Amino acid sequence: MAHNVIAEAKRCLNCKKPLCRAGCPINTDIPGFISTFLKGDIDEAGRMLFDNNPLSVVCSIVCNHGDQCQGHCVRGIKGEPVEISTIENFISERYLDCVELKRQPDNAIKVAVVGAGPAGMTISIKLAQLGYDVTVFESKSDIGGVLRFGIPEFRLPKSIIDRYKTLMLRLGIKLKFNITIGKAFGVEELFRDGFRAISIGTGVTWPVTLNIKGETLGHVHYGVHFLENPESYRAQIGKSVIVIGAGNVAMDVARTALRMGVKDVKIVVRSDRYTASKEEKEYAEIEGAEFIFNKAPVEITDEGVLFRDTVCDQNHKVISMSDEAQLMKADTVMICVSQKPSNMILTQTDGLEVNERGLAKISENGETTRKGVFASGDVVKGAKTVVEAVEQSKRVAFAMHEYLQSLPKE
Repeated sequence: MAHNVIAEAKRCLNCKKPLCRAGCPINTDIPGFISTFLKGDIDEAGRMLFDNNPLSVVCSIVCNHGDQCQGHCVRGIKGEPVEISTIENFISERYLDCVELKRQPDNAIKVAVVGAGPAGMTISIKLAQLGYDVTVFESKSDIGGVLRFGIPEFRLPKSIIDRYKTLMLRLGIKLKFNITIGKAFGVEELFRDGFRAISIGTGVTWPVTLNIKGETLGHVHYGVHFLENPESYRAQIGKSVIVIGAGNVAMDVARTALRMGVKDVKIVVRSDRYTASKEEKEYAEIEGAEFIFNKAPVEITDEGVLFRDTVCDQNHKVISMSDEAQLMKADTVMICVSQKPSNMILTQTDGLEVNERGLAKISENGETTRKGVFASGDVVKGAKTVVEAVEQSKRVAFAMHEYLQSLPKE
């Protein structure tokens, strides 16, 4: 493994204008960390990666590298691109085991981070390193958000998230689980108890519905719920599954069902194309999922789903549907069309404005319409990638730092 990584690193041309870096949403200094690694300073290479992206290990696994860093590598023009993700994973995973993060002197300023997904993890780590007294409030029983409860184990081992939990605790971050801000207490109580700033990163964990007849039937489920705990569905999933959707969640649901022993898994798409990454689509296909395009669901019955044929224009937008619907039989139906924000805290807090999609309105520095309350990640942008959430959250963390330092001393 190590020899292969070193050999791959040596293929890097150390370009003066690295297109790979331009293709990375978080602007990772790819030639920089690779050259540092090859000089023998693997600790410094790991530090470079972690300082730029605290979730570097995760991103090295789950990012769509073909569209980002590796897809822009100049070696890929006439041959195979450098396997940047492999090199990054080797360095950053080792660093996660060896790192002893330093905190600046404690400043006794309390900060609340709502949500322990990629956004909350990033902000809490950055602020804790700056010396803040950080408490994370998480509605589930553990940290990770989509990383733990939305990405299957075969794609992202839970042990990696556990290692981040250990790292956060060593940094002095306090973790409060099974707490939904907006139920037992809200933003007002957090300010009352001495928190000087609040970060909201509650993600988009609520499924978007199809709003068609039959959606409440017992064999109909939502992909985001299924991925939280697939084993709880095993006894009732049956022998055939229809997955409605074309994104990465749909691919994860299909692959998980196949690995649970379901023999007949169909991924049915309304338009003529999929929105998942090419790699995830290919994995789903080679593992046994059947793709069926140009089918719009109009009703769900006890036997399966009624679909109408669709016609798309050159922009892949559905422009017409057939008059007649045909039944596609299945034991279970999984709906994976999209997610919307877990916005209880947004709707229950005075002064917090949301847009027409229910996402938090923020300024350029991530501050919401309520003074001292910031937001980042999917609750701001909608369902995006992990690296995009980290990139924005890193900027918001430093904006919060500037805001907190501008406050009068208590």
